[in-house]
Amino acid sequence: MAAIKQRVLNLMRYRPLWRLALAISVLAILYLATTPNPYPVPASASDKLNHLIAFLELTLLTRLAWPEARALQYVPALLGFGVAIELLQATLPHRDFSIADMVADGAGILLGLLPWPGLNRLTNPDLRKSPDSV
Repeated sequence: MAAIKQRVLNLMRYRPLWRLALAISVLAILYLATTPNPYPVPASASDKLNHLIAFLELTLLTRLAWPEARALQYVPALLGFGVAIELLQATLPHRDFSIADMVADGAGILLGLLPWPGLNRLTNPDLRKSPDSV
């Protein structure tokens, strides 16, 4: 069981994986936010819930990709991405600008900033088990 736990922790510390997942997520969210829906896309019944979930995911992926970064370093970028999406949607005939969407984006970011199991261990390893401990 300890070996599995160690492998999971190693995977969680593998930053290139989370950076790739973040880049793919940003592209997917941008695509979904700017294209008409000619085919059914799995989503919740509420557009605001979709925004909340998307920005919760982006925040968690950012925290995994850069665990040493402070919230003040990436929250403005995430909020800026949400505003940029809304400004872009304002220019599209099949989309609308919505302040409520930006509020939902912010709520998702705030939820992503909450303490999550395992994320704290990435930046604060248990030094008692390190070879250098006395």
